[in-house]
Amino acid sequence: MAGLQIGEKVERVDGRKLRYEEFVERYLKGNRPVVLTGLMDGWRACSDWVNPNGRPNLPFFARRFGKSLVQVADCCTRDFTDQKRLEMSVADFISHWLGLSAEKCADDLNGSEQMGSLLYLKDWHFVKEYPDYVAYTTPPFFNDDWLNLYLDSHYMHRDSDIHRDKNEINCADYRFVYMGAKGTWTPLHADVFRSYSWSANVCGKKQWLFLPPSQCHLVFDRHLKNSVYNVYDDVSETQFPGFKKSIWWECVQEQNEIIFVPSGWYHQVHNLEDAISINHNWFNAYNLSWVWNLLVEDYNVAKEYIEDIRDICDDFESICQRNLEANTGMNFYGFFILITRFALANMIQLYHLRNEEDAVSNSSIKAQYFISNLVSIRAVASKMKSFEAFAGENLNSCSMENRSAFSDVKKILEEKDFHELCMALVRAYETTDGRWEQNFEIGKGPLCPKGSLLLNCLRADCGVQNFVTASSSPICGPEDLIRLIEHAIINSSSTSGDFVMLSELCDGANNEVR
Repeated sequence: MAGLQIGEKVERVDGRKLRYEEFVERYLKGNRPVVLTGLMDGWRACSDWVNPNGRPNLPFFARRFGKSLVQVADCCTRDFTDQKRLEMSVADFISHWLGLSAEKCADDLNGSEQMGSLLYLKDWHFVKEYPDYVAYTTPPFFNDDWLNLYLDSHYMHRDSDIHRDKNEINCADYRFVYMGAKGTWTPLHADVFRSYSWSANVCGKKQWLFLPPSQCHLVFDRHLKNSVYNVYDDVSETQFPGFKKSIWWECVQEQNEIIFVPSGWYHQVHNLEDAISINHNWFNAYNLSWVWNLLVEDYNVAKEYIEDIRDICDDFESICQRNLEANTGMNFYGFFILITRFALANMIQLYHLRNEEDAVSNSSIKAQYFISNLVSIRAVASKMKSFEAFAGENLNSCSMENRSAFSDVKKILEEKDFHELCMALVRAYETTDGRWEQNFEIGKGPLCPKGSLLLNCLRADCGVQNFVTASSSPICGPEDLIRLIEHAIINSSSTSGDFVMLSELCDGANNEVR
């Protein structure tokens, strides 16, 4: 690591001894990386995918999953800010890997250093493609995953003119498998949507280099447009004048260890041995503002790029949003739909807590999750109000598919996809915090006992629909969503003295960085 200043080693913690509340405070809210041990026991992947000698069981992948088409990065060829991507079958990728290993052995014997391309299988949507093959269980620390919970039941893109097939991002998830030989690597980058991520090393060893968000400007050029590609290159001091001032965090991740990557940390990763990893990108209430801030940053770039056609264009904002969606994977409207539906899901669970028969203190603990989520959504919605995309004339030109997906609350409450999201949200919290296990089973308590219809409780006097829709129907933009959230929290607070009052939560919400 000649030339790099290493300031800190990433902390290593036994995940079996870490409580969820500690993980939230130290790493989610603290936005700090950590290596977690002891969380991969019993994973099928750790037996099926690994030979007794600890190396990848490549013939198993070729036999079992060989026909799958995957994206493969050529680690020897740069393509703009990334590596050149190829598409090939898993069987062909494995053949290349095995051939590369045989070639290396021959070269070692001959004293030659010539080798073929180093190919790295990345972003394989393994869970989507093989849902019945349960390779692993997501550790409880990472179950509060709004991104993948949402994509399990909803499209990211709703416009009818966007082609929807199994290879499109709107039908995908952000759960991946990575596979690469020793020497494969990933260039310096920050994660998609500025999400959190976690990466579990099924086999092999990786080196990680991290740069805290407060120093990320140091890896950009003078115009803050282009960033360093490879920190081990001879980085031009003229082009990147701040690079030598950067102080990095470093760690070596061993087999059966999981690394948590916080929002906004630039990082570069090298496989020190043949390696297989399982990786998720995810966000929730604690880093929701990071997602919105990235969308704003990328929106400003998209807007600036076409600013010269504003005066001759009737649908300038619509074009900005389409370009944002193409470049970033989500636009303002898609994000607003997502947070609106999570707001409604949290309101419904909050309503049903009022009728729980367990101890008031237990209800209060559960309520705090939902109220905290709603306050985070409210804080982000407050930032959204001032943007042109949510002005009346632009909302009116928004596609019908997008507008109805956030505006018609009663329709949303009746959708099967929304019911599935609510069920998934509760399952996530049940597996995250052990205090939820008692009297909080699926089909009971917070969800309607019939399970499939959230609005048809066994109780004849259930008023969940009135509770959710009373203050604002339809939702025409961020201001309506804010009013709806405030209505829900105030009404919940009034039913129990132990619920945290809205005023206490909202005073600092807009100033809080989560």
